[in-house]
Amino acid sequence: MAQSEAAAYLSGYARILTDVFATGRRLTRAELDERRALGEQAADAGHSLRTLVRAHLTATRTCWPGAITAAGAGRVLAAVEQAVDAFAEGYERAQRMAVRQEEAARREFIDDLLYGRSDLGRLAERAERFGLLLSHAHAVAVAEGPHAYDDAAPVTRRVEAALIARFGDRRILLATKNGQLICIAPGDQDDVLTFFARQAHAATDGSRVAIGRPQPGAGGVVHSYDEALNTLDLARRLGLEEPVVRAADLLVYPVLTRDRQAMADLVLSALGPLQSARGGAEPLLLTLEAYFESGCTAAEAARRLSLSVRAVTYRLDRIRELTGSDPADPMHRYTLQTAVIGARLLGWPAREL
Repeated sequence: MAQSEAAAYLSGYARILTDVFATGRRLTRAELDERRALGEQAADAGHSLRTLVRAHLTATRTCWPGAITAAGAGRVLAAVEQAVDAFAEGYERAQRMAVRQEEAARREFIDDLLYGRSDLGRLAERAERFGLLLSHAHAVAVAEGPHAYDDAAPVTRRVEAALIARFGDRRILLATKNGQLICIAPGDQDDVLTFFARQAHAATDGSRVAIGRPQPGAGGVVHSYDEALNTLDLARRLGLEEPVVRAADLLVYPVLTRDRQAMADLVLSALGPLQSARGGAEPLLLTLEAYFESGCTAAEAARRLSLSVRAVTYRLDRIRELTGSDPADPMHRYTLQTAVIGARLLGWPAREL
């Protein structure tokens, strides 16, 4: 900063010191308010506080009288402390206000970006300020942990620090929304989202992360975000155990539930008779799930269910008797497996269809 620039923020300071040297008085309230106002102006102009404090000390040395008693020197130094402290207070107040305004602008941008509530052209212009080029495709990952997280949460800071340390200034945006951690990255940088998923899972003590597909254009972030949220919901309803789920791997499930009434009819037609079994339909439904997930191998299904092979075989026979469909028959298997998936998606049998 040039000396002339610094002088503008020291306006009246030399006069105050000269008066203090002569009278030994303390600064008045009006003088302290003036120092605070100058500190705010310096912060708004982007000047360094360290440089301006040094300028105050230089001005103090210049104004210092040739001969002064120890008591007089103490009063002068007390006045200098008052002036510099008031100046720094105003500077820091302006900095805090700027940070709050930046945080508010960032939060508003995140809301508009994820909900698509703003004009796309204007949204693209604002995105550049936060490091995104919305003319490119983007993908979104959403992490949902055991607790709600905000921008100031230690988990958020930890994940953000890990991303910066690994990828530097790549065009990545980390944010929080509705207690979830969100990472937005260019669509061709899947390594970023994979790393985010790994870090979020570790930092949140077992979160689940869903990754949406890359989508083009300014509205692509909204579409990918919605996919990630829907994928989290699907993973919950299907009881998936994987910590990271991708929308691309679960595309068949939204198709299956697009016609809810048709799926409900299939579930009741194929699996409804299981409700007449002792203990209801749920144990037999779990048996079908384990059987299909194990490649229709009774021994593996028994291991997954912590049952004997004989018990699983009995249950499969009971399913065949009640439904008239054989889980081991390829012709029947597809219908039963689709119905089992539909039951989980629709919450049956806990929820009536």
